Amino acid sequence: MTTIEMAPLLREDLTKRERVVLAHLTEETTLDDIARRLFVTRNTVKSQVRSAYRKLGVSTRAEAVDRARELGLQ
Repeated sequence: MTTIEMAPLLREDLTKRERVVLAHLTEETTLDDIARRLFVTRNTVKSQVRSAYRKLGVSTRAEAVDRARELGLQ
């Protein structure tokens, strides 16, 4: 069995909106709060968060924030 290595994530791999949503995740705020601030639906934010998590290779909010900091995205 072979291990598939993920290519390093580049800043450009995340959309601008995903980076904005990630920035909001550093605050103690809900997805509903983020949606209101960005004038979109909660489902839109949820989708953007899921996409960012997938690209960052994480599964929790804390991991996403830590990974974004490691990559210099925040």
